[in-house]
Amino acid sequence: MAKYWLIQHEQNSLKLDQNVVVIGQGYVGLPLAIASADMGFNVVGVDTDKSKVKQLNSGLSVIEDIPHNEVKEVLSKNKYKASIELTQLEGYTIYLICVPTPLDLSRKPDMTHVKNAAKSIAKVLKKGDLVILESTVEPGATRNYLLPILVKESGLDSESFYLAFSPERIDPRNKQWNLRNTPKIVSGINEKSMSLAMEFYSSFINQLVKCDSLEIAETAKLLENSFRLVNISFVNELSIFCKILSIDIMKVISAASTKPYGYTPFYPSIGIGGHCIPVDPVYLLNKAVNNGTSLNMVKAALEINQFMPRHIAAWAEKEIGSLIEKNILVVGVAYKANISDVRETPVESLVMELKNKGANVFWHDNLVKIWKNEKSVELSDNFDLAIVAALHDYIDLSKLGNVPILNPLGPI
Repeated sequence: MAKYWLIQHEQNSLKLDQNVVVIGQGYVGLPLAIASADMGFNVVGVDTDKSKVKQLNSGLSVIEDIPHNEVKEVLSKNKYKASIELTQLEGYTIYLICVPTPLDLSRKPDMTHVKNAAKSIAKVLKKGDLVILESTVEPGATRNYLLPILVKESGLDSESFYLAFSPERIDPRNKQWNLRNTPKIVSGINEKSMSLAMEFYSSFINQLVKCDSLEIAETAKLLENSFRLVNISFVNELSIFCKILSIDIMKVISAASTKPYGYTPFYPSIGIGGHCIPVDPVYLLNKAVNNGTSLNMVKAALEINQFMPRHIAAWAEKEIGSLIEKNILVVGVAYKANISDVRETPVESLVMELKNKGANVFWHDNLVKIWKNEKSVELSDNFDLAIVAALHDYIDLSKLGNVPILNPLGPI
């Protein structure tokens, strides 16, 4: 590989004398903090959520991928603690930014959390420190947005500290791929920054992928999730086509999947949720628009994704007639099966569409339990229709009795 190469590292190649700060203790930051602490680094996990910090310091994990015992272990070794403040910390040399990069109310990129994290780091940043951004950003953001903030707020010149970008590749509840065995992209603003970042990550990640520039790494991350958006949206649109022709979409996908090359299976849904797939492509599209070019495939995929809840609500109306005063149960409100994460869940739009048609909407999800100030209801036969949105392993649809079930996730 000419421009990028896969590098295999031996574990424990780094002298474990650094103190590490990980800003953001969610699905990305907490696994990084625990892995670093497990290797012997002294780690502080910073988060603005006081309840989360309290929970972590009591030895309780806040995400499904990290069991409680792993948090307790690093706490007992005095290798990890959680904090709501960064400004009081001294003697730390590596800073990782793992904060959300969401969309604002107008569905434009919102870098507020990155900006706030950078300002906090700048107050304690010293000559020779390393800052690594893991949050997804548009091409050029690490160099043209993050770096100027660090320079201005710290009073240091840009050559006094090191800066790298290494986008997260976390897939919650993925039993095959995790932080340690998923190849990790690493880039730096200069060779020394790259070298330091790679040395750090090599202590607990098996394979690193070196990129020639920050912008290549930033765009690669956006390509990964835009690829998934386009293909999932395409399959969702194809599922509508197949339904009209009374063709089983799952059997179509199964047949196509027998091809041993040039095909990757994707499956239908009520829409794509989570912090990455419905959000990251907007950062790519926004950069394209601002530079006078177009990414029509990405734009179309986003539109299809946003259309799916409306389609499902219309499908429900065709199944049972008018939805006025009908009791409809949505099964699963998390953005995917077997997690409690409701970020960008398409169920929110689906519920709104159903209510706009006059339905009384209830939901069941014992992993989420409380959402939008409402509690999960039990599965029963007291509904006019059930719509499957996220089918957790524990869910037994037979408890619905004779309730008609609309299942966009399976044969239609």
